[in-house]
Amino acid sequence: MQRTLYDQDHEDFRDVVREFVAREVVPHQERWETDRLIGREVWTAAGKQGLLGLAAPEGYGGGGQADFRYRTVMMEEFARIGAASLESAISVHDDIVLPYLLDLGTEEQKRCWVPGMCTGETVSAIAMTEPGAGSDLQGIRTTAVRDGDHWVLDGAKTFITNGIQSDLVIVLARTDPAAGARGMSLFVVERGMPGFTRGRKLDKIGLHAQDTAELFFDSVRVPATNLLGTEGRGFMHLMERLPRERMAIAVWAQCVTETALEQTLEYCTERTAFGKPVADFQHSRFLLAELTTQSDVTRVYIDRAIEALNDGTLTAVDAAKAKWWTTELQTKTVDRCLQLHGGYGYMTEYPIARAYLDARIQTIYGGTTEIMKEIIGRSLGTSGKAS
Repeated sequence: MQRTLYDQDHEDFRDVVREFVAREVVPHQERWETDRLIGREVWTAAGKQGLLGLAAPEGYGGGGQADFRYRTVMMEEFARIGAASLESAISVHDDIVLPYLLDLGTEEQKRCWVPGMCTGETVSAIAMTEPGAGSDLQGIRTTAVRDGDHWVLDGAKTFITNGIQSDLVIVLARTDPAAGARGMSLFVVERGMPGFTRGRKLDKIGLHAQDTAELFFDSVRVPATNLLGTEGRGFMHLMERLPRERMAIAVWAQCVTETALEQTLEYCTERTAFGKPVADFQHSRFLLAELTTQSDVTRVYIDRAIEALNDGTLTAVDAAKAKWWTTELQTKTVDRCLQLHGGYGYMTEYPIARAYLDARIQTIYGGTTEIMKEIIGRSLGTSGKAS
């Protein structure tokens, strides 16, 4: 079916992204994977190319374009060359942190932090997850206590994307332990603040080039002016912005699914077994037919969800549906595509092998599949309690 999501401006932008990818990403990916760290130079290169801060107003140095379809174009082009680590890093920066600052920040805060994010000179992160609190954010223990013109921050965070390279980190902390979810606030912690340290760069199954780290806060004195949004509404601020984060994950899942199918179809057409192409075996044809149909049907839903996100009508439930379905389909599709590659699928020199490793986290971060189903189930009036 013909897609109607994009217009000519988006296709012109695609040409810019492809040129950037060929020049600044492809030549360096293997080194980044080996180093377990994306080169800092790609951030500033992306900034110069106008690929960062797309939604930021031009007055802050951004693209002045809140249309999420531009980010979708980037994801499609990054998926084409298997740049999952870079996409994950930029997504946290542009799809998560930037909207927080634009929506909740004061004019002074935005003028202080957003321009650097647009140029790539400032790398950002968000710190919610803790060693004892993953999907259950109400279980966090990091605290912030007011002391004059500062807040004193104590605690630890883990699984933080961009944790090593980040220059500013939005941190969720308890400011009123007795108030439950209404006693949490957001703070912007900056590189170099005394007491703010980074632990080890975590060794992951996939996304090897993307730096994921532990962060520690030992009596960090954060200026009161670094409070982001409204005191006590930190948890609500997070809940209000999770649909966009989950849509970013869902869109990436769909892009990887489509890329894996394209690569596998090409491989099966060229690879022969028992004197004929692998694609000519009925099992291969049926499997590819099944996976392609599921992907095509899912694409229609995702495109509609992207339009709803742009319109401001995407609900948390619809985002949850998109997130769990696409990521589960991604892991299934990549697994079956690897199987069709045979032994070569197990070799990391083949893109499908890296896609397999990088895909596994997708059903976990941004809210696990189980949490997504819980959100959807509650919307249907199912309490989960035995009758």
